[in-house]
Amino acid sequence: MARYRSFRDLDWPLLIITLIICSLGILQIYSATRETHWHDAWWKQIIFVVIALGLMWVITSIDYHTLLGQTPILYSLSVAVLLATLIIGRMGMFGARRWIAFYGFRFQASEFVKIVIVLVVARYLSELKSDEIGTRDLLKLGGLIGIVAVLVLLEPDVSTALTYLPILAAGVLLAGLRWRYIAALAIAGALTLPVGWYVLQDYQKTRLTSFVDPSADPRGKGYQVIQSKIAVGNGGKWGLGVTRGTQTQGQFLPIPQTDFIFSAFAEEHGFVGVVVVLGLYFLLLMQIVQNAQTAPDRAGMYICMGVAALFLFHLLVNVGMVVGEMPVSGIPLPLMSAGGSNMLSIFMMLGLVNNVRLRRFVN
Repeated sequence: MARYRSFRDLDWPLLIITLIICSLGILQIYSATRETHWHDAWWKQIIFVVIALGLMWVITSIDYHTLLGQTPILYSLSVAVLLATLIIGRMGMFGARRWIAFYGFRFQASEFVKIVIVLVVARYLSELKSDEIGTRDLLKLGGLIGIVAVLVLLEPDVSTALTYLPILAAGVLLAGLRWRYIAALAIAGALTLPVGWYVLQDYQKTRLTSFVDPSADPRGKGYQVIQSKIAVGNGGKWGLGVTRGTQTQGQFLPIPQTDFIFSAFAEEHGFVGVVVVLGLYFLLLMQIVQNAQTAPDRAGMYICMGVAALFLFHLLVNVGMVVGEMPVSGIPLPLMSAGGSNMLSIFMMLGLVNNVRLRRFVN
């Protein structure tokens, strides 16, 4: 850190807000799993946070320009690991291969690919010599992201593949995408929706149909959404209290430590708790955007805004899902949902944001 003016130049507000959200998540994981066979998930989450802090520091310490220079290698490595996941990956629910086991540990490679995509978009767009992105550049960049997205779709993991899109969208919009391109992309997306329906797995189709009318099959397809909405409603103004949620503790709420952790939190902490945690997420996003505004160059700006777009997408989809406004998906709530790969990748991306901030103070 000798090259920087002071250790105080680290983005401490960002780090403090992040750790507060993580603490609320750990508390909720403990409450939701204390009488289940996932009862040890809360202290595992603590271990993940400690490791994530170390990785965050490593990413912060390496000049992001150096990382941008290694983007071709990182991208090639990402493609290789995703291919390896399809071949030797550990099979999970619905026959999906999303994890690679390594000496008793398993990690989800597609989560770490998000970091590489942020760097790929930032490098490509920062090297453009015009004030707006042309058709050729849009196709090239879309192709680069499309390759890894298709590999993730083949696992199959539609939810994670979709999280790559907001990074790309934020980048090209900031780079100066013409409105006619936006209209063309919207039309193309609408036309491909019927084709996409036939590509989806049966359980993925079920999630979409249950989103439209969960009451049509309350004990089957619509069960998750209905129980989640009941849990959110049970919270009232102040919540039922930690370890006192009837839906959560009665194990009516599905996987309350991961996908539906926000439902469990709403039940036990109520409307006031929800406003507090959403306020913390808002402050975190604004802190990331502020770092984008003060970035020393365009590449740093693209990095910060890519991370902000990804966070916002995760937040909107997960919260929308638990209140029945979005289809059920496997997109976790950042910093709160239990899980190692997502937690580590998030902290590494926040390390990139801090990295950009620190480079403002290089002598």
